[in-house]
Amino acid sequence: MAEHTSSSITIEAAPADVMAVIADFDRYPEWSGEVKEAEVLTKDEQGRAEQVRMLLDAGAIRDDYTLAYTWTGTDQVSWSLVKSQMLRALDGSYTLAPAAGGRHTEVTYQLTVDVKIPMLGMIKRKAEKVIIDRALAGLKKRVEASRPGV
Repeated sequence: MAEHTSSSITIEAAPADVMAVIADFDRYPEWSGEVKEAEVLTKDEQGRAEQVRMLLDAGAIRDDYTLAYTWTGTDQVSWSLVKSQMLRALDGSYTLAPAAGGRHTEVTYQLTVDVKIPMLGMIKRKAEKVIIDRALAGLKKRVEASRPGV
């Protein structure tokens, strides 16, 4: 199995508020530094994104790709690569766990990236870490800024 990178952050908001931001793909370019465009291509019967096309610019990794999303309950979403120009794999997940009596959320982001061109594993892990850290920081800032009185 391919190596993956993961990291966690605590966000001062309820899990439902965090998941609402994660599920709002149209707004990713506003808070996720690497995602320059996001377009929901298909939705499931509950109105959640099933396939999303994104334009990514993460320094060493730039691509226009499509991801398939799987929603597990209200506390996890995972994705896998459908098609890409540069990537062989872009698989990951957000897992949410309530903290502080449900007033805060522990968000764990796991990501595996594999590219079609030769690249040292160390450089791939560094790119994964940059993507994760910026996404978590952007998510935290976005969610907490949208809370009333914060």
